[in-house]
Amino acid sequence: MPTRVNRQTVDLSAYPDLMVLYLGMRVNRLYGIRTFFSFGRKISESVAGKPDGLLLHEPVYYSFFPMNMGMRQYWRDLPSLLAFARSEPHREWWLDFLRDSGGTGFWHETYSIKGGMEAVYDDVPKSLGFGRFAGIRRARGPMFGSAARLGRSDHGSPALTETDLYES
Repeated sequence: MPTRVNRQTVDLSAYPDLMVLYLGMRVNRLYGIRTFFSFGRKISESVAGKPDGLLLHEPVYYSFFPMNMGMRQYWRDLPSLLAFARSEPHREWWLDFLRDSGGTGFWHETYSIKGGMEAVYDDVPKSLGFGRFAGIRRARGPMFGSAARLGRSDHGSPALTETDLYES
């Protein structure tokens, strides 16, 4: 016997600056499993701290081989997301990862209710997401920081500058 679909929707009018962020970490080499699990603990601890502006954090499993898992996060607005990204210990984890990915790859894609989308893929050997149809280019210059990639350069410099990464 057919059942009727209980179709529902949401009213996002209370969230005029909503940001949705998909993040993932992919194990590229066997020793990357250790890095993968250590970052999982760090992220769990930071989310438990309830950063200002984080509305919801959900784990997402992309694939088991290669191991690629991550999260989906909903942020109140770009300034709160950027404040978290620029704060410690997140900033230090990010710098450490960018100096040595520990056998893993990391990626994120950001979607803004105000318009604009951006992504970054670090040590991800096979294109995914936007990169599968839009093509990949180096994240340098104006493409280095997420706010600039979103077209919001008025939100300050990235959590890490190119100088932090390439000249330290």
